[in-house]
Amino acid sequence: MKLIDTHTHLYLEVFDKDRDETIQRAIEIGVDRFYLPAINSRYTDRMLALEKKYPDRIRLMMGLHPTYVKENFKDELSHVNKYLTIHDFAAVGEIGIDLYWDQTFLKQQQEAFDIQICWAKKKGMPIVIHCRNAFDEVFEILEGHRSNNLSGIFHCFTGTKEQAERAIDFNLKLGIGGVVTFKNGEIDQFLDQIPIDHIVLETDAPYLSPSPYRGKRNQSEYLIYILRKLSEIHQRSEKELAAMTTHNALSIFKF
Repeated sequence: MKLIDTHTHLYLEVFDKDRDETIQRAIEIGVDRFYLPAINSRYTDRMLALEKKYPDRIRLMMGLHPTYVKENFKDELSHVNKYLTIHDFAAVGEIGIDLYWDQTFLKQQQEAFDIQICWAKKKGMPIVIHCRNAFDEVFEILEGHRSNNLSGIFHCFTGTKEQAERAIDFNLKLGIGGVVTFKNGEIDQFLDQIPIDHIVLETDAPYLSPSPYRGKRNQSEYLIYILRKLSEIHQRSEKELAAMTTHNALSIFKF
């Protein structure tokens, strides 16, 4: 059984003491590939080094995370654009809008999101969207880019059934992670009505660990708990869902 973690931050400092062991444990339970989203320029070298060490397992994305859109966001965007030109990436991400922590830079977040979608479409690349407390704002930007060459993943989807259907209408897969195992996560209440063709698996490690590890550091090996919950919701075997979600991920990233 092969799985793909479509969203994991393995390059972060929290993994410095046991990164290789963490990756190996995930491989042992069936995680075949790991897709690493960018957040800002600080981590580019770490990401490139990790990809070089695991060329058959790890693929990178390049983008500016919305919570890092500050006064210097144009410098950060220049960094993104530079690397999109000189290196092969699986997607432009993670990009989007986050109004949970701070709304000071909303206009700049909107501009950065719009610009990075343009770059992705020009290069024929998928996007990976971060959205927190900002569904309306994200959908507004996406409406301006509706086209046949817009594709990607709505990372860590936590919205309503109607928002899920709207995301799918933009040719986006739903990234389903640890939240689906939470008692108050709510997406489990309608996920059985979303065809598996539109779903990919992710951990967002080290964040959002699934039950029974909620509150602890998330790891790619915990993808199995997300798969298990999805199997329960859709009443299909784990093996079948692993094959289908892996196919979905590869259709987006074109490994």
